[in-house]
Amino acid sequence: MTQNANELLIYPALSHLRKLVGRGVLTAPPPKHLTSPATSVLNHVRTLLSSFSLRRGEGLWMRGALLLLLLFPFLSFAEVSAQKLVTAARSQIGVTKSYDPAYRTLSYPGGDVPKETGVCTDVVIRALRQQSLDLQKEVHEDMRANFSVYPKNWGLTKPDRNIDHRRVPNLMTWFKRKGHAQPITQKPADYLPGDIVTWDLGSGITHIGLVSDRRSAKGIPLILHNIGGGTQEEDLLFGYKITGHYRLK
Repeated sequence: MTQNANELLIYPALSHLRKLVGRGVLTAPPPKHLTSPATSVLNHVRTLLSSFSLRRGEGLWMRGALLLLLLFPFLSFAEVSAQKLVTAARSQIGVTKSYDPAYRTLSYPGGDVPKETGVCTDVVIRALRQQSLDLQKEVHEDMRANFSVYPKNWGLTKPDRNIDHRRVPNLMTWFKRKGHAQPITQKPADYLPGDIVTWDLGSGITHIGLVSDRRSAKGIPLILHNIGGGTQEEDLLFGYKITGHYRLK
């Protein structure tokens, strides 16, 4: 597990701690940013535990309960599997048969439009949810805390959890902020199964898709995506200008 993965996972624990501060259970707030160079989850937890003090009168049971609370987000964690990501995206072929960019009010977290439709970002969102990574929640929480670093292409003054994660520029920002960016090249071998790629289709239109484990007759990795006719697996990688290349580890 990389340090970036650890830092990504620790955010839910920080959120829980801040809620406890607000309720008066803790007398000192947790740090806003991780400063420890430790690379293991347990070391991150120890760093967090040392950053606050319990209100006088709270017993040992509270410390134990708090430790479990901190560890909970990690207990069900498994690193993103590239092959499972590809399989999850491919399973959408024949299910998502249309493209509909209409704004919709979604439930939160885990909100989605009907499986039969969606946009390019929904292919990625749905595939990652199969591995318990909810981009709706992750992007919304990061935008809420760091709104100024996200694109202002849509004239919004605050995050919108219904649509933010379904916009390619926002996902590009989130992937880069979380340390997932990879070099952009014209070499097919540099694009591995499960990688996420973004493109500029021209006229300000952006696109996103997943690299398949299958290749074209010319040896170019195919792309799992929805560019207008539902989820498809096609030879698209070098068909448009690549603007982003990401790999979740």
